[in-house]
Amino acid sequence: MSFASGRGRKQEASGPAPRAEFIPRELRQVAAPLQRRQVRRTGAGGLAAAWGAASGHLGWAGRRGRGEARRGAFLTERGCRAPRWFVPGSVSMAVQEGGGTGAGEAARGGRRRGLFTWEEIGLRTKRGDPRREMWLVVDRQVYDVRHFYWRHPGGARILKAHIGEDATDAFHTMHADSTLVKSFLSSLQIGELASDEPSSEPSKNKQLIDDFRELRATITKMGLMKPNIFFYLCLLLHIILLEAAAWLTLLYCGTSLLPFTASLIFLTTSQIQASWLQHDLGHFSVFPKTKWNRRFQKFVMNHLIGGSSKWWNLLHNQHHVKPNCYSKDPDVSFHPFLFAFGKNLSVELGIKMTKYMPYNHQHKYFSIILPPLLIPALFHYHNFFVIFKKKFWMDLACMVSFFFRFFFISWNLLGVNCLIFYLLLRMLVSCWFVWVSQMSHIPMDIDYDKNLDWFSTQLKATCNVEQSLFNDWFTGHLNFQIEHHLFPSMPRHNFWKAAPLVKSLCAKHSIEYQCKPLLKAFADILHSLKEYGDLWLDAYLHK
Repeated sequence: MSFASGRGRKQEASGPAPRAEFIPRELRQVAAPLQRRQVRRTGAGGLAAAWGAASGHLGWAGRRGRGEARRGAFLTERGCRAPRWFVPGSVSMAVQEGGGTGAGEAARGGRRRGLFTWEEIGLRTKRGDPRREMWLVVDRQVYDVRHFYWRHPGGARILKAHIGEDATDAFHTMHADSTLVKSFLSSLQIGELASDEPSSEPSKNKQLIDDFRELRATITKMGLMKPNIFFYLCLLLHIILLEAAAWLTLLYCGTSLLPFTASLIFLTTSQIQASWLQHDLGHFSVFPKTKWNRRFQKFVMNHLIGGSSKWWNLLHNQHHVKPNCYSKDPDVSFHPFLFAFGKNLSVELGIKMTKYMPYNHQHKYFSIILPPLLIPALFHYHNFFVIFKKKFWMDLACMVSFFFRFFFISWNLLGVNCLIFYLLLRMLVSCWFVWVSQMSHIPMDIDYDKNLDWFSTQLKATCNVEQSLFNDWFTGHLNFQIEHHLFPSMPRHNFWKAAPLVKSLCAKHSIEYQCKPLLKAFADILHSLKEYGDLWLDAYLHK
């Protein structure tokens, strides 16, 4: 089989690429771009090396895949230049370029991986270094994600946020089936921690980490991670009934002010409750199988709400792994352009003489900017921006059904006033969503990432609101924000059962567990914004 080299010459490959019928569909999809790139860069042996790289990257353990990987390694040793992402024998080229005890043996024979210390990992992944490696640790195994992070299904920023860190708890918490996911990571592994090294960074509290993992195992054994399907079906039914009531009110009672307002209230409630439900589906907490969670989330988010489920998951997962961490949590991205968040960050802005807004008055303009305008403005712009940037065409096609249904019904009932009805609907949903979602985060610690353990990271960034039937329904059980952040895939109807166990662990390690009334939680948003603004002003005036 012949193909054109980088200089246009015809060269003979050392062996044919695997026949299509022997290759899994997923492998063909990944190998195609690798094949084209390899042909351009390497000349002889490029095609076989591409198939070998794809086989190793996907963890395809077939005999033909391993053979192509060995053939690609052989050609590389004969002088064919391979890109860094080539994976001969499941050992990445990053290892061959040096790093870790035993890296030389791994590069030459692919039989042994490196042994690393936390000090070495810290030096090789130092922020600001132009030659910075992209290594992270999961269950004491060291992985190089340089050539994978941009294809990570949960988004590239999640992996980049954990570079140089122990990501074990984040990995197991954010994956519904971490065992299955880990089986695909062998091609990314470059070594493991030395036997005398701790499993997490020496700066972290080992006892707290062990206690949290024991708590997670206990909660799993208690069955608190198992969903009640009937509970969620009732939620979906009441969402559909509320939307039906909204349209029937306009149909049978007319379009005067009173039925117009009643219909708006019904539809707003339906939309916000649908938002809480799709949030649960996005965390795989409704159905035992991931694919059913994904399918129903697409139905609720795309068809009932008119948003992109992939857009939501992309941003929300980033928020969960690094909550209230500036530049890593998208929920605090309004700092510093609209608001000054966090005590230290506000002082830093003042010292730097940064003033995009009059932050000392932010507690006054917060209520008229963020709550009513987040969804009408940012939701529409950023939603479609990400859809077209990431090419989420299926999500876009599904969203069309919402807009067609909404405007077809509302136009026949309200005429041109349907535009006003839509705008008011989005503003009311936005207000409800912002006050509920931010009451547990804005008053808490907002700062740069301090690389704390999972339990400490979540407790510093979240607080709870007192339980009641109304609070549970009104907030979609996000009044248990602490338990939700510690165990995102836990069904929401089990939060109250896990709360006493979390409180006992907090008491053991002297960590504050905050719980407050609902109205006080709303008021604390404004109080904390005023405090941040005053700190900024003092630093700005050099007092």
